[in-house]
Amino acid sequence: MTKKTDIFVAIDTQSLENAKKLVNQLSNRHCGIKIGKELFTSCGPEIVQWVKDEGFKVFLDLKFHDIPNTVMKACEAASRINVDIINLHTLGGKEMMLAAKNAVSNQAFHGAELPYVFDTHDEWLPFDEIDRNLTNIMISYWVEFAKSGNPNSTTSPSWQIFSPEIQETQILGDNIYNSTHPSRELCEVIFAID
Repeated sequence: MTKKTDIFVAIDTQSLENAKKLVNQLSNRHCGIKIGKELFTSCGPEIVQWVKDEGFKVFLDLKFHDIPNTVMKACEAASRINVDIINLHTLGGKEMMLAAKNAVSNQAFHGAELPYVFDTHDEWLPFDEIDRNLTNIMISYWVEFAKSGNPNSTTSPSWQIFSPEIQETQILGDNIYNSTHPSRELCEVIFAID
């Protein structure tokens, strides 16, 4: 059985020594480690290998955004160092996203929701009334969460509290609903862009 990781702790430092001190205070049973641009640029793949050797899952948060071939090669390199999650900027466009998908077909991607959260849709991304409504709902969730610590309001569909027993995830699309195993469905939606 694969260990499920719900929380990734960001280790934002330039020092390998400080990063190791922070990680050593955590338990790989309860979290994974997010390695961002600052730490990865300072310490390179060595920090990823060390964190993996300590038994943690790794989210390599580098937000790849470049020409398709460059992103494809970067995703392949990330896969070779055995990261568990990578992300990319969807503003890089369809060809870049497809190149990333083809490079690492078994990795998880994060970032497709950002245009909805920040209302920064680009011309390549289809945008209609459904997208506008979804953007407004996403923004209302974040505003409510910032104000009260709870994303729910009387004007938006209820965002269910995550439960390890049920493991439901909120699906935000044409319809908003909960699903117990959305990953495959979400990847099919994200990469079905023609």
